Amino acid sequence: MNDYKKNSLSLTGAVSMGTGVMIGAGIFALLGQVAELSGSLFPIAFVVGAVISAFSAYSYIKLSNAFPSAGGIGMYLKKEYGKTTFTAFAALLMTFSMIINESLVARTFGTYVLQLFDVGKNTFWVPVLGVVLIVLAFVVNISGNKLIEKSSFTMAILKVAGLAVLAIGGLWAAGFSFSETLPKTVPDKSIASFIGALALTILAYKGFTTITNSGDEIKKPHKNVGRAIIISIAICAVLYYVVAISVASSLSIEEIIKARDYSLAEAARPAFGKYGVWVTVGVAIIATISGIIASIFAVSRMTAMLTNMKLIPHSHLGMSGRIQKHMLVYIAGLAILLTILFDLSRIASLGAIFYMVMDIGIHYGLLKSLHKEVEFKPAIVITAIALDTIVLTGFVLTKAKSDLTIILVSVGIMLVIYMGERWFILRNKKP
Repeated sequence: MNDYKKNSLSLTGAVSMGTGVMIGAGIFALLGQVAELSGSLFPIAFVVGAVISAFSAYSYIKLSNAFPSAGGIGMYLKKEYGKTTFTAFAALLMTFSMIINESLVARTFGTYVLQLFDVGKNTFWVPVLGVVLIVLAFVVNISGNKLIEKSSFTMAILKVAGLAVLAIGGLWAAGFSFSETLPKTVPDKSIASFIGALALTILAYKGFTTITNSGDEIKKPHKNVGRAIIISIAICAVLYYVVAISVASSLSIEEIIKARDYSLAEAARPAFGKYGVWVTVGVAIIATISGIIASIFAVSRMTAMLTNMKLIPHSHLGMSGRIQKHMLVYIAGLAILLTILFDLSRIASLGAIFYMVMDIGIHYGLLKSLHKEVEFKPAIVITAIALDTIVLTGFVLTKAKSDLTIILVSVGIMLVIYMGERWFILRNKKP
């Protein structure tokens, strides 16, 4: 299979890929964690997260219009900062955040599948099933773009329709009125905690970057990359909000938090009984499978481009074939390791921190270095930087109180990545 195939993804395929990653990691894996931090305002947190993500998407759309590339974010960073340590550092943060996302989706898959069986909460079957899913996604990706596009489109239709039916059915069964969607009581969480929750909702929307990472593999990229991003965010924003208020109408905040790793399945019980749980698990399986397939597809393209740009080290390790094929092996292997080692909460925290640091770097680079090459409105980019900074700060402060270890691990990994890339760039710089 060639590393890059121009015009191999349609607008529909790109939207399917974007929503596939978002929904897989978003509403299934993160709803309970968002509720834990934002309390009764968690449906609104998903809406605010969509607005912040839209501001961020502006920079990516403008960059993609100017520089459509299958390297996506890696190419944008090189245009902004040149072949520097920071370019490689930020690109690897994005890469790791995507791989972390894959392990998040994989564990979510295992958690929901096990709702069909009478097993303990902390069963070893969760990572086992997650590993099985990653292997399946690897096999599909080896098969090529056409299979990915066809499977992404079919699964996108099934999961959006399935979630919509479950959400609307749940609201109807609970006798819910949309006049009840606005909070009538004082928020039960602090402002800092709510801001921290926004980092997780942003993580639930970051799947739009898989579209930019495909770049000129999308037909008419100057038009369709931006369209695909906007459509994907809009679809997910509506779906997340409706699902969130449906869950809130069926379960109390305490019940949502208790079942945070499988809250959608738990919310289906009061309205639909065991059949509702079965359908919810079925939709979760479809969402997680499509999400991880799309994510591995995008990150393999990005890392292959980074290798070609000589920004990251690469070893064939005795494997034949092209670099992109090797990258699929490395990505799947690392995702499997993360799936085994970390729980959902810590995986999500790592992904959110890495992504937001990289995101701020993208916006700042556009503002600082490309104002003559790319047409954009500085006020929007500055707003995106401010929003990201506020949310990242709130998330780190909130997490530091409950799980300081994961903050220290995040900082430690970032230091290792930066120093390693600094050594690699200097070592390979021509005299």
